[in-house]
Amino acid sequence: MNDRERLGSRLGFIMLSAGCAIGCGNVWKFPWMCGQYGGGGFVAVYVMCLLLLGMPVMVMEFAAGRAAQTSPVRLFRKLQSPGGKWGFMGYVSLLGNIALMAFYCVVTGWIIYYFYRFATGRVQDLGFMPMITNPGVNVSFLAVTVALAFLILSFGLQGGLERVTKFMMVALLVLLLVLAGNSLTLSGAKAGVRFYLVPDFRKINGKVIVGAMNQAFFTLSIGMGSMAIFGSYIDKKQALLGEAVNVIVLDTFVALIAGLIMFPACFSYGLEVTQGPSLLFDTMATVFNNMSGGRWWGTLFFLFMTFAAMSTVLAVCENILAMVRELTGWSRRKGSLVCGVGVFLLALTTALGYSVLHFQPFAEGTAWLDLWDFIVSNNVLPLGSLVFALFCCNRFGWGWDSFVTEANQGRGMKVRHWMKPLFRFFVPAAILFIYIYGMATFKWR
Repeated sequence: MNDRERLGSRLGFIMLSAGCAIGCGNVWKFPWMCGQYGGGGFVAVYVMCLLLLGMPVMVMEFAAGRAAQTSPVRLFRKLQSPGGKWGFMGYVSLLGNIALMAFYCVVTGWIIYYFYRFATGRVQDLGFMPMITNPGVNVSFLAVTVALAFLILSFGLQGGLERVTKFMMVALLVLLLVLAGNSLTLSGAKAGVRFYLVPDFRKINGKVIVGAMNQAFFTLSIGMGSMAIFGSYIDKKQALLGEAVNVIVLDTFVALIAGLIMFPACFSYGLEVTQGPSLLFDTMATVFNNMSGGRWWGTLFFLFMTFAAMSTVLAVCENILAMVRELTGWSRRKGSLVCGVGVFLLALTTALGYSVLHFQPFAEGTAWLDLWDFIVSNNVLPLGSLVFALFCCNRFGWGWDSFVTEANQGRGMKVRHWMKPLFRFFVPAAILFIYIYGMATFKWR
């Protein structure tokens, strides 16, 4: 890897970064967390976490990646001050990306399976529990997901990842608007929108804040070097605060529109909004089965979900591939083959976790998926974001002046001096406090 690959356009960078951020976190995890945490109050706290915590960390990742021109496995070592001991964080970033794919590829396989069943009209006996307890379905569609992702990545950055992601993101946004418009015409749309967007501040407590912060980091894919890698693929023509704002606006738009698809439909058909991870699958299948032309609406919805999920799978697998190639010197095609096999084997724990590989890591009813999600959402992402904040804003890391100089190169919005207390003090203090509270109140058993 002598020459760093480049993205072909600014649009490609924004769509690729947004594609990594937009995915199951927006349209699978965000709605069921919103339902469990009381609706509008959770949404309000989530948006605040995006702006006050997510945006600064994203700018830091972009800047560090663009300055280092390398993946996180070497980024910290390259930018750290003399005598620094930050190099180990690069390997934590690699492990975090792998842990995310250990369950995310399986969830993506579920979505592709639902798309396949709706497209073929076989929806009568379709259900979440029968699906996750069927090892053949889980392994087969996991294999489809991983093979498709690394096949695309093997064609290169511009020819494979950038081209496919731009197409999928445009199609995704169009489908979102069509489906949201359909949901808002249903009889219970007003009640669903009220639950979703009108905050009930009495329901906001410590657990809601912890959940909102973790979800903000999860949906933006920050804290494990994903955005740093994309920063390393772009030139210095644009200042990075504006680029972070563009990505966050797209990400938040998708999350909010996903809720406008689901909650009006749930209230219209009297369906439970607090049922957790199965909300998307069981609820939407029931909704479509009771709609005129539901098979086709369902096919479109799960096609959109496939686009959203695959955009993140492609982006994170590109992160894994980039880091592995820098450590080994492998070609893109050899790296794609080895990484694809490795991700598939590790993800079998989740794929078979509800049938063959029974494992209950926490409270009753948890499985391998919950363990991988706990590692990523509750630990790697918040702690990784904390590390980036400390590293970029302090003399013992990269340093505030170096960070701001890099972030402000080019046209567009700049990081201002008055923002220094937010970036340097508020962000790490808030993350650390919320993280400790989350660990203290986590339902271990």
